[in-house]
Amino acid sequence: MTRPAMNPRPVDWAGENPGMYLKTRADGPYVTLVSFFRVVLSPHGKGHAAFLVLDPGGDGADPAKPNACITDNEPLADYLREGFVQHFLAFRGNNVLSTVKTVPGWDFVAGGDGRTVHTEWFRSTLGQVQLTWGGWGDRYVVELAGDQKAVTGKHEMFSTFVDVREVSGHVNGRPIAGKPFPREFAGKKDSSTAFLAFAETWVKA
Repeated sequence: MTRPAMNPRPVDWAGENPGMYLKTRADGPYVTLVSFFRVVLSPHGKGHAAFLVLDPGGDGADPAKPNACITDNEPLADYLREGFVQHFLAFRGNNVLSTVKTVPGWDFVAGGDGRTVHTEWFRSTLGQVQLTWGGWGDRYVVELAGDQKAVTGKHEMFSTFVDVREVSGHVNGRPIAGKPFPREFAGKKDSSTAFLAFAETWVKA
């Protein structure tokens, strides 16, 4: 069957969504969950939302390990939290998003060489944040469509993924905990819990 040149279904949002789901050991719990959004199209316009969950098993009350969403578009951040992030496998079944406080952010800047390293840098009321994805591995296109819907169960998702083996991050000068480990994702058994997701589009199924 020939694939149609145009998908007529409504687009919910498009942009980028790199992540870091970090542990201290392969069989241990997540100690850091990062889901960063750079959205260029959505019902709430464009903007950024950085979900930084540095205390996945707690309430984020420790200033050294906050659970926060740093954003320059609060309605967009709420839309992403309720419609998408809570369904991501690393967050599913954990009520940690209820402890995530929304705080203002600005000066969101992307850096890197587009081959081996990618960095997101921004300011917030929590201080400066820097997130770096290095040690790039496989690059591949993911299509969760048709019978294999995306994790919300209501969308198809198309994105270019890069497996990442090395990450670093600092929030107000403090390093984030953990490192990436291999995982199975979209049928790929040697993917990584840290990844870049470029040219990402979520379409209503």
